[in-house]
Amino acid sequence: MKPEILVVDPWHPATLEALDHQFVTNKLWLAADGGALLAACAERVRAIATSPFPRVDASLIDALPKLEIISCFGVGVDAIDLAAAKRRNIAVTNAPNVMNDCVADLTLGLIIAVARRVCEGDRFVRSGRWLTGTMSPTRKVSGKRLGIVGMGRIGKVIARRAAAFDMAIAYHSRGRVAESPFTYFERLVDLAANSDFLVVIVPGGKETRRLINEEVMRALGPDGILVNVARGSVVDEQALVKCLQEGALGGAALDVFENEPKVPEALYAMENVVLQPHVGSATHETRTAMGRLAIDNLLAHFAGKPLLTPVI
Repeated sequence: MKPEILVVDPWHPATLEALDHQFVTNKLWLAADGGALLAACAERVRAIATSPFPRVDASLIDALPKLEIISCFGVGVDAIDLAAAKRRNIAVTNAPNVMNDCVADLTLGLIIAVARRVCEGDRFVRSGRWLTGTMSPTRKVSGKRLGIVGMGRIGKVIARRAAAFDMAIAYHSRGRVAESPFTYFERLVDLAANSDFLVVIVPGGKETRRLINEEVMRALGPDGILVNVARGSVVDEQALVKCLQEGALGGAALDVFENEPKVPEALYAMENVVLQPHVGSATHETRTAMGRLAIDNLLAHFAGKPLLTPVI
């Protein structure tokens, strides 16, 4: 018999189709009464399939007495109560590495978009303003100073992309990265003060909540640009709006937000801000690969084989 699983939220369509083929699926987000669905399938569900965004908290975990594994369609597991999973000896897996390229690609695209005012230029042409005048000059990207907050898997790929732009690369992380050729700043505020662009690519969670605070943004300065492709919780959004309004920060490019899909409305009218709807990994190729890895972890578990990418 196919193992029965609980799918918490909608995944990539091809992945959902594959889940339906490999498992008996209970789709929580489609249920008119989620509690009734859980009550009906609780004694049979052996796995949870989830993305990094819905809360998989202790109450959901405890509602499934036969639960053996939680497979996350993505890298971040800060929405999963790992302590509750450990207490029950429940395995947790994620989908690292497969999204590195696409997140890094978007990061460089955001840097160029905000510095060269690509979105503003598009609006300038579409509105007909080019017929009556030229747009003012923008800012160069090549050769500038790039600070990376978090020199992990994706941070390293971003650095490789930036090196092709002849950027001077430095970073801040929990500690020095072995064999890294880039300048390390022990204090985040010092990295910001020595950067033209500050890219944030650290995990979410309590340890990094509002890591990018007003002090860091003011250190980045009126010509500096903040790029967040990590988690919205990592940036103090109220401080961000304040610094942008005051001109204490030169600009921002944001793919993530603290209460997404809700975005601070003050950002909408700012020409020096580029906004994206959390699409760092949202290419067909990468989402397919993420889904395949998430499913392969489930299949490995139910076949009694080692997990491909265990978190715990």
